[in-house]
Amino acid sequence: MMLSGPSAGPDRFGTPIFAVSEVSRLICDLLDDVRLQGIWVRGEVTNYKGNASGHRYFSLSERNGRSSALINCAMWRSYAAGLAFEPRDGMDVLAWGTVEVYEPHGKYQLIVRELLPAGAGERHLMVERWKRELEEEGLFDPGRKRPLPVFPLRIGAVTSRTGAALQDILSVVSRRYPVEVVLSPTAVQGEGAHIEIAEAIRRLDGHADVIIVGRGGGSFEDLFPFNHPDVVRAVAGCRTPVISAVGHEVDTALCDFAADLRAPTPSAAAERAVPDRQEVLREVYGYQERMQSLLLHRVRAAGEEVEDLRERMHPRRLARRVSERMQRLAEHDDLLRRAAAAGLERKRAALAQVRADLAGRNPLAVLDRGYSIVESDGKVVRSVHDLRPGDRVVLRMKDGTSRAVVEETKYDRDV
Repeated sequence: MMLSGPSAGPDRFGTPIFAVSEVSRLICDLLDDVRLQGIWVRGEVTNYKGNASGHRYFSLSERNGRSSALINCAMWRSYAAGLAFEPRDGMDVLAWGTVEVYEPHGKYQLIVRELLPAGAGERHLMVERWKRELEEEGLFDPGRKRPLPVFPLRIGAVTSRTGAALQDILSVVSRRYPVEVVLSPTAVQGEGAHIEIAEAIRRLDGHADVIIVGRGGGSFEDLFPFNHPDVVRAVAGCRTPVISAVGHEVDTALCDFAADLRAPTPSAAAERAVPDRQEVLREVYGYQERMQSLLLHRVRAAGEEVEDLRERMHPRRLARRVSERMQRLAEHDDLLRRAAAAGLERKRAALAQVRADLAGRNPLAVLDRGYSIVESDGKVVRSVHDLRPGDRVVLRMKDGTSRAVVEETKYDRDV
């Protein structure tokens, strides 16, 4: 931390001189330490004073043998409004807050945001520690939560046999959707209650479709067993979906975070566990009406189809339809015959044309007009230059061939 020097400068002996505001600011900077922010302090309340504005002022003192220590405290109205008890001198308390300095007076004090009786305060701290540990184990992961069965056949209840919570659950279930309720009785407060609650959960697991774990309202001490890790782990490890219903709507226990569903009261838990039979009946009646309407529609459609078939299958109408079909078939056959004849005629004409073309292109056709073809060594002689006197040739005419010997060749220059 960098601190500036005194503004007044040193005296004639070299001793630094600070202004009062500088000293206050220096103290403020020194106390701006994370170790003094958000801390719990335990001590005895002394000099307690209320204020018409709602602020609370007091000190926390500690006596250890001959020595003693004291720190001034202030609790502003917004924080004091949430106090669950009235502090008094001599009370052992736990205070949570931050050390701050009021520069104009150069006075430091603990600004208290939460104040608890020491015994309860220690349990609050214990619950906070448990919460962190269980959260690190993944027991509060929302991805672990399962849906509740829509139509359960058996509801399990982990609560006191004589408590109001059980009666509330039985009343709601019998009114909304009467199914079997199985009780796994347990103590719900007091020393060792957390052991009984965890055992009751494990005992009931697998013997119901959904389990309600809870009790009626009470103080923090009354609800404390439902914060115990044994109970939270039993809820998290349950194969059966669990509804946590501990205390009233404003109460929260750690088992609420591990359960598949949290309900504000046992009655609300029972409402979540079973459907409302009146709503179910209304839905069933709605399905019934829709099915009847659909069935009547299909019956009418089938009747119309049968009537149409009956009309079409009537003897006179059937004979008429057969006659119409035969007439259409005869007309179709006639069209096919005429189309086939026309196609055949076209093919004959095309074939005659092909024959004429072939005849016109036949090299032997010219022989009918008195021409002949000269061949030498099996090849047609096309030029006089291909012959020499004495060559033997074949003369091919229209009705045969003859052999001859070339006596003379003469080139016709006019050709």
